[in-house]
Amino acid sequence: MASQPINNSKIPDYVTHVTKTLEKANFEAFLVGGCVRDLILEREPKDWDITTNANPEEIIALFEKTIYENKFGTVGVCMPINEENNVTHVTKYHIIEVTPYRTEAKYSDFRHPDEVLFSKNIEDDLKRRDFTINALAYNVEKGQIIDLYKGQTDIKDKVIRAVGKPDDRFQEDSLRMLRAVRFSVQLDFVVSYETMQSITDNVSFIKNVSFERIRDEFTKIVESRNSMQGIGLLQKLGLLKYIIPELEEGIGCIQGGAHKYDVFVHLLEALNHASEKDWQLEIRLAALFHDIGKPKSRRDGTKKEYTFYGHEVIGARLAKQIMERLKYPKKSTDLVVSLVRNHMFFSDTEQISLSAVRRIVQKVGKEYIWDLMNVRECDRVGMSKSEAPYRLRKYHAMIEEVLRDPISVGQLAIDGKYMMEVLHMKPGPRMGWILNALLEEVLDDPTKNTKEHLGELVSSLDILGDAELKTLGERGKETKEKLEEEEIDKLHKKHGV
Repeated sequence: MASQPINNSKIPDYVTHVTKTLEKANFEAFLVGGCVRDLILEREPKDWDITTNANPEEIIALFEKTIYENKFGTVGVCMPINEENNVTHVTKYHIIEVTPYRTEAKYSDFRHPDEVLFSKNIEDDLKRRDFTINALAYNVEKGQIIDLYKGQTDIKDKVIRAVGKPDDRFQEDSLRMLRAVRFSVQLDFVVSYETMQSITDNVSFIKNVSFERIRDEFTKIVESRNSMQGIGLLQKLGLLKYIIPELEEGIGCIQGGAHKYDVFVHLLEALNHASEKDWQLEIRLAALFHDIGKPKSRRDGTKKEYTFYGHEVIGARLAKQIMERLKYPKKSTDLVVSLVRNHMFFSDTEQISLSAVRRIVQKVGKEYIWDLMNVRECDRVGMSKSEAPYRLRKYHAMIEEVLRDPISVGQLAIDGKYMMEVLHMKPGPRMGWILNALLEEVLDDPTKNTKEHLGELVSSLDILGDAELKTLGERGKETKEKLEEEEIDKLHKKHGV
């Protein structure tokens, strides 16, 4: 395939400054790997990697500020970010990774090379890379792409193919098996037959990879638009049983009743809905795990249906084990566990009370209640139901109702304490009548809600007799209740309930 033209205007100046500096010192310099692939695909690269025939010491000598804290030869070149309105005057940097050409070495632990061997040939560097679509080098000045493994053809054909012998690549670094799945779902490419076969043959080597590295790739799969296909491919290739075997227990676990799918497919469908909505990672993980406790809780019920009593409790425990195994941060773990544990919060909108809704809001926290509703929506859609049936709309209306600040005397600029300590009123029913009368005044004109104005009104009202003051107070209370009803009616109309 002829070299694909690359638009150099898509390459930032701080990147070309690094390549030009290396070439001015008579070294070779190529953009390499994923950034070249993304430029060909007309995607915006997230990282910029450069490879060169200079050694680390020679790279460091060419730049004002660098970072060199690894044993793989990679030098981080720090390029200042020019920020407008930088009031702190703290310099921030783009970090461009520059790595000498490297050649193959033995990987005894299936993760890291036993030693790093530098080379003077770009060809040596490209042949040790994982996939053909990443084994590309681009010289910016010459507009030259070096493509030894038909990576451009595979980009055109949308294929993930290992460089050279797939077994060698996956036994060098077994994380590459997960990366194949990740690139497939991120780029919407297919994995070649030979590469897939090699993954299934070498799948047990994934046990040699740390869970931190596995977590990072798994997260990218879950955060992709094609997350459902990604999890399905992990299962098909045999990788899932080494990462989250609990999910595979749902395969063939029929639910019956309103559920169209077995537990495994239901969880994938729930995750898919979260991905379609582009919801955050924790909601996606909670959607994927919300019914993970069902296989362990399934019992025969009546009318040829199954029961899954307590599956949310078992599921929360399993979700915690999975999140901790994959080394997710505690905050993310706690949120996912809470969402799984509480996803069955209510089932019958005709019987559920506002007090029960308040309890669940208090349990998960106001800041997370809508996350819980999103997980519930994923659950419903994952059953092949419509996105917003009446029940979900009713839940939304009830939650908004309990979250809404009630119309009350608590909104007044003064309270009973102020009236006693500053206005020297005696406690008793008269104080309550006055507060309700003040509330009616403020509801009619919010600009009157000041301590000065209300203090003057208190003095005027306190002159009235009990009967007259009580009448004013009760009228204020009726006005408040009428407005409350109107606000709730607006909520119900908003949600169509």
